[in-house]
Amino acid sequence: MLRQLIAGFTMMAVATIVLGLAYPLAVTGIAQAAFPHRANGSFVEHDGRTVGSEWISQEFTGPEYFHPRPSAVGHDPRDSGGANLGPTDAGLLDEVAARTEAYRDLNGLEPDAGVPVDAVTASASGLDPHISVENARLQADRVARARGLDAARVEALIGEHTTRRTLGVLGEPGVNVLELNLALDRAPA
Repeated sequence: MLRQLIAGFTMMAVATIVLGLAYPLAVTGIAQAAFPHRANGSFVEHDGRTVGSEWISQEFTGPEYFHPRPSAVGHDPRDSGGANLGPTDAGLLDEVAARTEAYRDLNGLEPDAGVPVDAVTASASGLDPHISVENARLQADRVARARGLDAARVEALIGEHTTRRTLGVLGEPGVNVLELNLALDRAPA
């Protein structure tokens, strides 16, 4: 019995050292050496100050900005999570219907115009920094009008800030809302 207890505690100590200390330190060291920008949070700077991260959604509400996906956690990076409502939940259906109507009104769309799903549903984390290209294009006229910019210039900025599929096949192209809005802030009127 004592031998088994010692063996158990020894294995626990070895596993703790290897998996709880050595492995995390090795992965952190490799990440810092190979990808320091990403390992340190992928922070974005504007006018000499940190304004966010490439990988965490920010809330933009003014008509002169592209708006991110809705968030169940209010775009608070300290809090991550979805609404946990099923696809047939009446609360979710009502929420999506209200968001759809508000999106159409805000962007000057017809009452029966199609709305991209990412414009009216939150991501699983509630902090997804990207919107679909279709969502960005539907917001472009509103942003161009609010900023007094040519719509073609806004469309060009969308194209410049569209990310491609990972490895050419995984996922869908998307637009990073923070980076696009910062580019708009730098664009001459």
